[in-house]
Amino acid sequence: MQLSGADYLKSLRDGRKIYLGGEQIDDVTTHPAFRNAAHSFAMIYDLLKDPVNREMLTYKEDGERHALYWMMPRSSEDLTRRLRCHQYIAEQTYGMMGRTQDFYAGFIVALAMHPKIFDTHEYKFSQNVVAYYNRLRDGDLFVCNAVTPPPGIRQRESFIQRGKTLPALRVVRENDSGVIVNGVKMLATAAPFAHEIWLGNIQRLAPEFKREAITCGIPINTPGLSLWSRKSFEKHAVSEFDNPLSYRYDESDCIVVCENVHIPWERVFVYDNADLSVDIYYNTAAHSMGNHQATVRYHSKLRFLAGIARRITEVSGSINIPAVQDTLGHIAAMESMIAAMVQGQVHDFEKLPGGYVNINRRLMYGAIYWCYTHYDELCTTLRELMGGGTMQMPSDVSVLENPELRKKFETYWSTPEHNAEHRFKLFKAAWDAVGSEFAGRHMLYERFYIGPAFIARMHAYREADWESMCGMTDKLLASYPTP
Repeated sequence: MQLSGADYLKSLRDGRKIYLGGEQIDDVTTHPAFRNAAHSFAMIYDLLKDPVNREMLTYKEDGERHALYWMMPRSSEDLTRRLRCHQYIAEQTYGMMGRTQDFYAGFIVALAMHPKIFDTHEYKFSQNVVAYYNRLRDGDLFVCNAVTPPPGIRQRESFIQRGKTLPALRVVRENDSGVIVNGVKMLATAAPFAHEIWLGNIQRLAPEFKREAITCGIPINTPGLSLWSRKSFEKHAVSEFDNPLSYRYDESDCIVVCENVHIPWERVFVYDNADLSVDIYYNTAAHSMGNHQATVRYHSKLRFLAGIARRITEVSGSINIPAVQDTLGHIAAMESMIAAMVQGQVHDFEKLPGGYVNINRRLMYGAIYWCYTHYDELCTTLRELMGGGTMQMPSDVSVLENPELRKKFETYWSTPEHNAEHRFKLFKAAWDAVGSEFAGRHMLYERFYIGPAFIARMHAYREADWESMCGMTDKLLASYPTP
């Protein structure tokens, strides 16, 4: 089954509990803090279902059409198709929505390709994972994730000593039908717009904290589960003209609070096994296949920002200055670099057991780290190219609603090549991309979405081909005698 945008929006009216400050949100499809983002996700569903996009965005299995991001890749051609699907989806939001429907799907696909990892001496959960994959794929469901503990819980004993409630998500009891969990997980990006949430652990747990080693997938509207959203940038957007990105693409980030949430056994994937709760991501293709989407999305975002940079220099009249062209050339080279890194992940793919394939995880982690270390530079460069242009524009679009002021605006703000309205629109979009509060959130997102930079470096360290690299050193040392 494939959902239409209308089907998707209707499915979000399911009694889910979301808090924005002290307000409980009854319907994210109509609330001014969430409705435009909801419709942006609905747009993606409509594009997936459009017959024009059938070959690019879907595949056929067991007689049914499914979104292509649910396909288990078995060849380099399959990986290329998945890449193009990710790219197309990313371009619809100009790379500004990091957790679209195709992001966490990559994790679930890879886990379902290697389900036996979920079978231990104590529990056999492999069939649960396969069934969950089938449920998501067949229902065309949107799944998000929350796999990080709340801050400040490293010294868990201090909570007990001071009589405070330990906020970490943990199992408090179990029965024949499942387990009951209490506590908090973070950070669930796009959760208000998802159907399901995957709860787990991406950070190592000490063996004695095995009650926190619970991995499961449950509906967002599960009784006892609530989402606590950060400030909405969509709600505070002046207008679509003034804040075109904030207005449309604020995907939200939420803390997940579970209060006596019952999880049926068939939705449990890891239980009471601290090591396995983390190993499932790195001993399978999950973490690499999922985050491959992030590098593809980043490439689309960089292309969009590069286009803004070029247009800004055109309307500013600085395009022919050699130093400006040099700066644009630097941005163009950056775009070429990430393009090559994305393509390389597919070209130099890995073969997996069972006839499956995966992108090259080592190259993926290198690309992630490159993205981490260059986003600030890109945004700073774009702000420098903008100069004071944004500050020279009127406060907001209301100036165009006054005929007398609009006429004066067109007279004094136009240039021989560009009218005032076009310049106004461009600088507003550019500021929303790199200078607004929405842009500030993106600065954080691009630096922390898989953890701090040292985490990316540790992934690169783990996956490096040290044997081959050291072998070159050893070969040289062995090629000449010691006096």
